[in-house]
Amino acid sequence: MLENCKSVKERWGGVSKILDGWLQQRQELIVEFCTVSGVHDSTSALALDTEEGLRHFCELMVDYISAGHFEVYDHLIQEAEEFNDGSGMEVARCIYPQISKTTELVLAFNDRFDALLNGDSPSSNLARELSGLGETLVSRFDLEDQLIENLHYAHRDLIVSA
Repeated sequence: MLENCKSVKERWGGVSKILDGWLQQRQELIVEFCTVSGVHDSTSALALDTEEGLRHFCELMVDYISAGHFEVYDHLIQEAEEFNDGSGMEVARCIYPQISKTTELVLAFNDRFDALLNGDSPSSNLARELSGLGETLVSRFDLEDQLIENLHYAHRDLIVSA
């Protein structure tokens, strides 16, 4: 999408728009997480409204995770490469494996929830699982913010002078 941009400012602005949309998606995910995490025991997790809320939350979560891995991170890396930003690339090399670990945990939660809905596994303590997932998401968001800061916002001054 951004490969056809003619100037650094145009490309940087395009990455900014992608980030803005993705961060809006993150905000929606957080709101939905707060809504579904009000569930305090696993038996109420099977109520239709709770089930639908969790299903919607999981869809948002997987979409958000996918957008990060298959679009946003690539654009951030490309930007750092274009600015020949070795320190930013080093930050990415350190952070990306940690983000990948959170991806595994998030997808495992999604798989467990899906199995629960399909009756493939016994009911679990949803409140405890959501609490753990919340901690994982907070960690992930912090890591992503570090990537954004080091691979995108770090070049702000270079864009202005371009």
